[in-house]
Amino acid sequence: MAFEMLSERLQKIVKRLRGQARLSESNMEEMLKEIRIALIDADVNNEVVKNFLSQVKEKMIGREVIGKINPGQMVVKIVNDEIRDLLGGEESKLNFAKQGPTVIMLVGLQGGGKTTMAAKLANALKAKEGRNPMMVACDVYRPAAIDQLVQLGKQINVFVYQDRSTQDVVKIAKDAVEYAKYNHYDCVLIDTAGRLAIDEVLMQELKDLKKALNPFEILIIVDALSGQDAVNVARTFNDELGLTGALMTKLDSDARGGAALSISSIAGIRIKYIGVGEKIRDIKAFNPERMASRILGMGDVVELVEKAQEAIDEKQATKLMHRMLSGKFDLEDMLMQIESTRKMGPLGVLAKLIPGMPKISESDSEKAEARLKKTRVVIQSMTVQERRNPDILKASRKVRIAKGCGLQVVDVNNVLRQYENTKVQMKQMSSMFGGRFRR
Repeated sequence: MAFEMLSERLQKIVKRLRGQARLSESNMEEMLKEIRIALIDADVNNEVVKNFLSQVKEKMIGREVIGKINPGQMVVKIVNDEIRDLLGGEESKLNFAKQGPTVIMLVGLQGGGKTTMAAKLANALKAKEGRNPMMVACDVYRPAAIDQLVQLGKQINVFVYQDRSTQDVVKIAKDAVEYAKYNHYDCVLIDTAGRLAIDEVLMQELKDLKKALNPFEILIIVDALSGQDAVNVARTFNDELGLTGALMTKLDSDARGGAALSISSIAGIRIKYIGVGEKIRDIKAFNPERMASRILGMGDVVELVEKAQEAIDEKQATKLMHRMLSGKFDLEDMLMQIESTRKMGPLGVLAKLIPGMPKISESDSEKAEARLKKTRVVIQSMTVQERRNPDILKASRKVRIAKGCGLQVVDVNNVLRQYENTKVQMKQMSSMFGGRFRR
């Protein structure tokens, strides 16, 4: 995930600070020096780093942190607030027209993932905002660009307006908006053509589209991996078009994060959505406050809840909880629990969202995932009767199950031991509630 290196270094700095009895002038300067190095290494713009450190120092002095006993929490709050402000401050949401379709222009350089991000945004508007979007193929120059958008549209069941009879993108876009009005589409996403570099022809075409469409949003797609180049490109586009925001791709990669931390201050635009994976659904609204908390290792409980809501059926979860606390928990319930956890994402990612949770190494995360997978295949190799009544699992049945899933009998025994331990924990938890779940 982007910010990984920066997050680790800032957390170490904060941890050392919390170990200090008092904050003095000398250890404050040492801390600021380390933060400066961490930000520079994360590819944050030099001017942004300078202003960031100036603001942190000014607030620390203004709030009389120096000399106080245990100043750690206050310093963390100051650094957290400044990172949040670097990332844009408050969450910047899309603007929608009160009447008629909302026109959104998507712009950017070729190779930045613009067409794929158009489909991701359309899917998010449909699934999470309850909108009825359509996409418009206005990249008439790149080979197979129209075909790519059409195929993506089919994947998410979103209509793609196309006109292969002309290369007049203004005509195509205007006709598409009229089509949207008569067919009750409330969002029109214009996938414009990108170039390998910013040029006058590209900008003039985009200016013509802006003049003809008067879009509610003009969003630039920028690649997190391109670092400060992304910031410079965004600033040029903003000067020419007056951007309303940015969509940043590849925030799930090992990008250092400098582009995200610099784009608001330098280019004057806010990030509205981020791409966090290769799948169409891997997009989410960008929240600076929650991202700042994650960078400083304070987790993101809201995202954890959102993941749970997406992965777990509420009625099914309530039923499972009652069964667990009433002592009726069986191996089918355990399998359901595992499947729900898998839908939420890798354990290493989930751990980062929980405040105070120690970092799980990639190796430990992989081992935990492997254990979950082994447990899952063992249970799936059982009959329904065996899952619902584990007491019948004697030696011969265990041998059959082990052969069926390509494992050893000891693996089957480990799963059953894990199940019994879970039952004991559930029984203890039930007693805390006075046994009122028992029937």
